[in-house]
Amino acid sequence: MTEDLQTPARTAVEQCLDLQSDESCVVVTDDKRERIGRALYDVASGITDDATIIRYPPGETHGGEPPEPVAAAMSGADAFLAPTTKSISHTRARSEATEAGVRGATLPGITEEVFVAGLDADYDRIREECERTLERVADAEEIRVTTDRGTDITFRPGDREWLDDTGAVQDSGTFSNLPAGEVFVSPETADGRFVVDGTMRPYGLLADGQELAFEVEDGLVTHISDDEIRETIETAAESVGDAAYNLAELGIGTNVAVTELVGSVLLDEKAAGTIHIAIGDNAGIGGDTDAPIHLDGIVRDPTVYADGEEVELPRAE
Repeated sequence: MTEDLQTPARTAVEQCLDLQSDESCVVVTDDKRERIGRALYDVASGITDDATIIRYPPGETHGGEPPEPVAAAMSGADAFLAPTTKSISHTRARSEATEAGVRGATLPGITEEVFVAGLDADYDRIREECERTLERVADAEEIRVTTDRGTDITFRPGDREWLDDTGAVQDSGTFSNLPAGEVFVSPETADGRFVVDGTMRPYGLLADGQELAFEVEDGLVTHISDDEIRETIETAAESVGDAAYNLAELGIGTNVAVTELVGSVLLDEKAAGTIHIAIGDNAGIGGDTDAPIHLDGIVRDPTVYADGEEVELPRAE
């Protein structure tokens, strides 16, 4: 195992998964993520004699089902880790494994840079930051977010529950993305304006001065400043209508090990001191909107208010 991948691999296997010597573990990977998969397997095989690595060609789309032997291996193990090019987080293979009591984490689109930056971290500290942040926002009727760049938007969670992603997958049937570190909610409605100045697909890390502005009324995005993102949402709306414009999520980053944005939504949305706002699908995170898109935009240096009281956000170390 290369030294640069050893520390994050140990964090994933030993701290997040808490793999035991009498357990079976399967690492699912593909040709483009094999070095990360191998690093995880090396750590797992040092703990248990029942560790397996399975590699297959990268999937064509996010959410595409892995081959049947991969699905069977996931459901038959005690634990799994899945660093893959295309996400298998929302596949039947993953959900059936979870329902069978297998615990594990997917690492969709993970790169070596993101693996090191997001997992060379103290996940006990991240869990504590999640818990503290949840205490500050969980019971609020309104969450307002402002920035110096023009964001001023108010979210009303209603009956929707705030959730957290701590990276802890130590109990039977628990599941997470890695890297982890956020608390989030699918608000019932929202109104205002938000300006993305961090990371957002299809651009990755935005250039200095580049900003993407969105207007929101009654929980729907009504104006988009960027032509390419607007076209993406309009295309989705051809099949699902207004669901494509749904204001899907407000998330608060709690991963204090992420000291700078790198252009990966998977990592950057977890960065402490940021918030992210998503458009589209939220059916899997506590909402009721099904849509073929889920576009996250990361906002730097926000001020967050819970029922008018400023929330002290986690900050990068």
